[in-house]
Amino acid sequence: MSSMFEVVLGFFEEDGWPVELLDQGTVFSTGFRGESARWACMGRVREGHSQFVFYSICPVLVIEDKRALIGEFINRANFGMLVGNFEMDYDDGEIRYKTSLDTDGAECTKALVKQIVVANVLMMDRYLPGIMSVAFGGASPVQAIASIEGH
Repeated sequence: MSSMFEVVLGFFEEDGWPVELLDQGTVFSTGFRGESARWACMGRVREGHSQFVFYSICPVLVIEDKRALIGEFINRANFGMLVGNFEMDYDDGEIRYKTSLDTDGAECTKALVKQIVVANVLMMDRYLPGIMSVAFGGASPVQAIASIEGH
């Protein structure tokens, strides 16, 4: 049986994603180009816990004066979200979208990995214009979410 890390990397290799291994083979970086921008992605496998976490990292840092507004935007975006969530580091303004997989007691498959990776990058691509409009364009969190979700 393949290790979880081998299965995860197998998905990325078969799907044509360039991967750079980091941290002695438990962490890797890659990138994605969506309709709204290009951004870095990072994955981590916790083999002993049967867990895989994947992050899309927003291509800009939010300035300190806008972090409270982006925090509201993120909370509004996360409400009702079924797969994954946004998170922000209030110290440096980094925003990430996180999806994860825990296969304890089950087999990790490339199909499962694909589901969380694709959901991840699609959500970052969908919400990134709203993040940008609040952080740099003067939109309110309510306006930005409404333009994305059609409220």
